[in-house]
Amino acid sequence: MSIIEKAVERLDQLKRAGVDVPEVPASVEPANAQVAASASVAPPAERAAQPGASARERRTVEIDLDRLAALGFVSPTQPNTPTAEQYRIIKRPVLRNAQGRGAAPVENGNLIMVTSSMPGEGKSFSAINLAISMAMELDHTVLLVDADVSKPSVLKALGLPPATGMLDVLTGQEASVADVMLHTNIAKLSILPAGRPQPRATEMLASGAMNRLLDELATRYKDRIIIFDSPPLLVTTEARALAAHMGQVVVVVEAERTTHSMVRQTLATLESSPVKLMLLNKVRQNSSAGHYGVYGYGYGYGYGKNQAEE
Repeated sequence: MSIIEKAVERLDQLKRAGVDVPEVPASVEPANAQVAASASVAPPAERAAQPGASARERRTVEIDLDRLAALGFVSPTQPNTPTAEQYRIIKRPVLRNAQGRGAAPVENGNLIMVTSSMPGEGKSFSAINLAISMAMELDHTVLLVDADVSKPSVLKALGLPPATGMLDVLTGQEASVADVMLHTNIAKLSILPAGRPQPRATEMLASGAMNRLLDELATRYKDRIIIFDSPPLLVTTEARALAAHMGQVVVVVEAERTTHSMVRQTLATLESSPVKLMLLNKVRQNSSAGHYGVYGYGYGYGYGKNQAEE
C-alpha cells in the first residue's frame, strides 16, 4: 500500500470515529503537490541542471590573500603596508581621469593599459597592484584583463590555475566575456584571463574581433575600471593596436636597465594615446633590508624584493 493510500485510509478511519476532517479539494493531486514542493527547495546547482535552464553558473575563484601580501602585492588583509600606500598615490590621477575629473575629459578613460618597453620590467606586478588597490575603493569595481596573450602571467602570479578567457571568446569557443570572467574573493575585483593558448594569439589583439570586444567592454561597463596587462610595446606591434583603444596608458620603466632611447621609442608609439603616465620601477634605495623603490608621478615608493617581475 502506498503512502497516499494509507493516508486516505486513515482519513476514512477518523471520519468513522466522528472526527471533523476538512475536505481536500478534488483539483489538488497529492502526488503532483509533493513534486512541486520538492522542486521549490532544490539547491541552485540542481535547478540549473534541469532541462530548460539556460543561465550559466557564475565562475568564482579564491585568491590566497596572505600569500599575496607575502609576495609584496597589495592585499585587503594588510591594507596599510608600504606597497598599499604606494598604490594609493599611484592610482589617484588614473582614477580622476577615469571619472572625467582630470584636467580634460578623456574618452574611454576607464580603459587603462599597463605596459613596458621590454619584458621583465614589472608591468604585471604593477597592473595587479593597481587593480587590487582600485578594487579596495568604495565606489569602483575593477576588471583585470590579462592581454599579454603570448606570455600570460596574471593567474600564475595570483596563485590561480589556468582558465578559459579572452582568446576563447575571440575564437568563438566561448560565447561572451561573462562566460569566462572570474569573480574573486576580493569583492569588487573580477579577472578576464588570457585563455587557452592559440597558434596566432598575438595577431588576435589586432583583429576585428578584438576591436569589437574592446568596444563592448568600453560601452557596457561604463561604471567599471578595466585594466589591461599588455604585451611590452617594443616586442610586438599588437600592443600598439591595443593602445589605440585605451583612454590611459601607464608605462612601467625599470631603473638602471631601460635606456632613455628605449623610453623615447616607446613614447613615440603612443603619440595618439590621450593620457600617458610613467612609473619608474626597481629603484635601488639604501636600506638594511635591501629594498627597491618605485617612482611615479613625482612621488617615491618602496617595496620588497619578492615582487612579480613580469
